[in-house]
Amino acid sequence: MKKTLKKWIKPLKFEGWGANILFAVPRFLAGIVLAIDFGASKFGMPWTGADRELGLFEVAAWFPDDVAQFGAPFSWAPVIFAWIGAATEAIGGIFLAVGLGTRFWAFMIGSTMLVAIFFQKWSDFLEQGAWSILPALGFLWISIYCLIFGSGKLGLDHWIAKKML
Repeated sequence: MKKTLKKWIKPLKFEGWGANILFAVPRFLAGIVLAIDFGASKFGMPWTGADRELGLFEVAAWFPDDVAQFGAPFSWAPVIFAWIGAATEAIGGIFLAVGLGTRFWAFMIGSTMLVAIFFQKWSDFLEQGAWSILPALGFLWISIYCLIFGSGKLGLDHWIAKKML
């Protein structure tokens, strides 16, 4: 009975470049979207639109006010917390996309998404349903994925470790 069961129930084996590409795609796409769309809307980056009138590494004026409404400890230093959140999305998104410092940035992005979910989006979720919370949840899931599995073989972390060992 056991041998028959083992024959039919086999663990999935991901091998080769196809598996490595499949492993890297969620990390890459999430990092790019997070940096270009979400991070750049709050943070002055080289690709931030001129219509936003943000200088390089400047936080949008509305964002510290939004962060201050979260209450303590965010209201104690809203500009610093806003800057950390925007930098995590913009800079961390780039690092996540290329797979450099993947676990560190995944932790930072996951923390930022938890704050966004519970302090910013939760009331929208209760009023409007799940659609308002899905982007933050998606980035949270990808960050947990990257926190556990790292960058994979197509990330700079793997190539640096390979060269150093």
